[in-house]
Amino acid sequence: MAVTLEQAQRVGYSCLKALLRFAFMVANNLVAIPSYVLYLIVLQPLRMLDSKSFWYIEGVLFKWLLAMVASWGWWAGYTVVEWGDDVKAVSEDEAMVLVNHQATGDVCTLMMCLQDKGTVVRQMMWLMDHIFKYTNFGIVSLIHGDFFIRQGKAHRDHQLVLLKEHLEKYYRSRNRKWIVLFPEGGFLRKRRETSQAYAKKNNLPFLKHVTLPRLGATQVILNTLVAPQENGTPAGGDTVIKESKSKGLQWVIDTTIAYPKGEPIDIQTWILGYRQPTVTHVHYRIFPVKDVPAEPEALTHWLYQRFIEKEDLLTHFYETGAFPPLQGQTKAISRDMTLSNLWLVGIQSLAFLSGGMWYCIFQYFYHCLF
Repeated sequence: MAVTLEQAQRVGYSCLKALLRFAFMVANNLVAIPSYVLYLIVLQPLRMLDSKSFWYIEGVLFKWLLAMVASWGWWAGYTVVEWGDDVKAVSEDEAMVLVNHQATGDVCTLMMCLQDKGTVVRQMMWLMDHIFKYTNFGIVSLIHGDFFIRQGKAHRDHQLVLLKEHLEKYYRSRNRKWIVLFPEGGFLRKRRETSQAYAKKNNLPFLKHVTLPRLGATQVILNTLVAPQENGTPAGGDTVIKESKSKGLQWVIDTTIAYPKGEPIDIQTWILGYRQPTVTHVHYRIFPVKDVPAEPEALTHWLYQRFIEKEDLLTHFYETGAFPPLQGQTKAISRDMTLSNLWLVGIQSLAFLSGGMWYCIFQYFYHCLF
């Protein structure tokens, strides 16, 4: 079939736009990430004198970096509509966020929709696959104190021990509030067949839009971060809890991400912006942690129920284009998540100004020395 001039122009424009976006993001990363690292190197004396203030400043810088990532999607027209419970109400409390996982764009979506949730972004900890340690953002996550988990049966038990140690060492000493994890342990397309085979073998529900979650990381987080009075059982890291006077983990936020037609956005699309503007839908349900069972078998059942509910939510969404109303509601209420373009331009400008400042400083010292 012959390609018309109009089609060729449209393709050419899309390629040019993708190339310009990619060039901008490379430049953005080249100034923003080194600036983040250099600011924190300079602030090391403050870390020794006043650790709380140091991690406050680090959190602000971390939030700005995540906002830059969010801006890439926002300016490409990849927006978010939120449903269900209003998580702003618990933004100052400690919470564990359970998210379904479809593609690399899920993380970018969360970076965007959590930007307007108070102090959440600067005080959150991420659990992510160890491969992300070797990406351009890996150094930032390492400094921030995120945990990189290695998948696979051979590593599972050891990784859970490391996770417990990591939480006890970093979670409250750096004043973290929310911890985000993907309990499915991988992308939907990669795990669906294995999960369905396991479900059939063990007489569990057949799931198409999510996979059965894994218990390990969820159980370690609950055992380590829930204060003893919350579930009546001893929690790991009690000394840290007592020292910080923390109430412990108070909420579990069940988060379900849905893409129109079930077509997820990957990181390449987020960066290059070649897909048409898309609205991603995010649904929240908040559970008090005191209602979450501590015993492994009961916790497994509770976690499975959350993902069975996710399956129902996503089935309803794909059939109707909306999530069902919450219990007690007659109509589902959605909320458009918005970002300030002025604010996004401001932090992008600050990143480039910081890059220029560090370049001038290095040039000055280079000339002084040589």
